[in-house]
Amino acid sequence: MFSRMLTRQSTDAYSARIERLKQALDKADAIVIGAGAGLSVSAGLTYSGERFETYFKDFADKYGIRDMYSGGFYPFETPEEYWAWWSRHIMVNRYKPVPKPVYGDLLKLVEDKDYFVLTTNVDHQFQLAGFDKKRLFYTQGDYGLWQCSEPCRQYTYDNEETVRRMVAEQRDMKVPPELIPRCPVCGRPMTMNLRTDDTFVQDEGWHAAADRCSDFLYRHEGAAILFLELGVGYNTPGIIKYPFWRMTAQNPKAVYACINYGEAICPKEIEDKSVCINHNIGRVLKDILE
Repeated sequence: MFSRMLTRQSTDAYSARIERLKQALDKADAIVIGAGAGLSVSAGLTYSGERFETYFKDFADKYGIRDMYSGGFYPFETPEEYWAWWSRHIMVNRYKPVPKPVYGDLLKLVEDKDYFVLTTNVDHQFQLAGFDKKRLFYTQGDYGLWQCSEPCRQYTYDNEETVRRMVAEQRDMKVPPELIPRCPVCGRPMTMNLRTDDTFVQDEGWHAAADRCSDFLYRHEGAAILFLELGVGYNTPGIIKYPFWRMTAQNPKAVYACINYGEAICPKEIEDKSVCINHNIGRVLKDILE
């Protein structure tokens, strides 16, 4: 549908783009937020560097792991070590509050609007910040959920209580054997409810959120809608980025906004109805609120 020509709107001053985005927010009948990993990074949920060293130095020293992302794929020797790693990962990226107020600032911008959130993030930071859970669709899973490793049914399990025990009771990078989770139906090992292959479980909650998202888009079809893309890269562009471009092109009243440090672009076909801001998301949100 779109040409291969993309634009960064480099000729506009930063202040002018901020003003254009403010106007788009004010005029919008509805806002669809599309959020990727860059949003959480701007809020301080970094997977490497000082934050990684704070929580995983022992794993780094023993196995040479250098960041949280790669550690999630490491072939640990025992289930006790595997869950020691993952319980810490879940705790610091799902149950601890983010270091910076980026999600809270975003909520201030949209809380009085008719909004919906579509995100590939799995850290649940939207709900922790106070967003209405019925306006959220986590397409790729949730760190707070487990599923059967070879799904015997389309069902997920809340993990908070067990994860907190794992973190509190682990010793020497191992959790107690009795805390290793198994499916209560078939007895197979549990695994994370993250979309990595075709075993990903889409339970009733997932389908209900997907239906609410579809209904929101249907109800606002043709309305003055702002597609606000935040920190979305090119790992899975077919979930947020490309659909946002397509829906903006099809709706004469729609506006597309992209805030992404280093990757704020749009197709030429929708350039005249787009606002691309190549800057830190947290800084941009604060400037809009001022």
